[in-house]
Amino acid sequence: MKLLYIDIETAPHKVVTWGLWNQNISPKHIQEMGYTLCWAAKWAGTRNVMFKSTHTDGSDEMVRGAWDLLDEADAVIHYNGKRFDVPTLNKEFIKIGLLPPSPYKQIDLLRVCRQQFRFHSNKLDEVLRFLGMPQKLSHKGMDLWIECMRSEDKAWKTMERYNRRDVTTMERLYKKLLPWIMHHPNYALYTDSSRAVCTNCGSDKLIKQGTAKTITMIYQRYQCKDCGTWVRDRKNSTPRDKKDTIKVQA
Repeated sequence: MKLLYIDIETAPHKVVTWGLWNQNISPKHIQEMGYTLCWAAKWAGTRNVMFKSTHTDGSDEMVRGAWDLLDEADAVIHYNGKRFDVPTLNKEFIKIGLLPPSPYKQIDLLRVCRQQFRFHSNKLDEVLRFLGMPQKLSHKGMDLWIECMRSEDKAWKTMERYNRRDVTTMERLYKKLLPWIMHHPNYALYTDSSRAVCTNCGSDKLIKQGTAKTITMIYQRYQCKDCGTWVRDRKNSTPRDKKDTIKVQA
């Protein structure tokens, strides 16, 4: 299975406004709409972090580069990507006349954090800090984005380091969260192995750990030695006498 980590950075809208506090900005007051500044991405299992930007590659080439990666991926890993990164990229795709890339699964680590834990904050940097993991690259804030919009080379060097760092920290977080991810794309569907494998990481190092029971069936349960994910056998292992009892009760 081809897993792609991806993170984008966007420019803010340029607007005119009468005041500085609690303003309701009309679309008519947007002088320049926000756009994708750059993206960083990495294939799982590789060391190379790819990067493209409007500054070094031009907008269309940058967008097409992202489209090519998504088109190749079986699944995409991101943080708040279902609400932000992917819809933003889709907007860029349709703007330059690209059709949708081939379908891929999405693993949104923000949703995992919200569903499985009660962190004090679900901001990526705060989750990383709580877990004692390397954090995002510090920067000067909005000024960095403004300077990049002005094509200042020094600012762009910082932006590239920041964007690349987001991808590598996200990769570490994904590996930490892996056994907690529900409905992960099933590795068994992407392997030719006849042996049972972990649904979340593809390892065949599974330990028998009791049974999983549904309303009418019993299945062998396993835990992955590599990532810790709990999985169950697809083959029904309900004893014959139990099956007969279930049929009578039904």
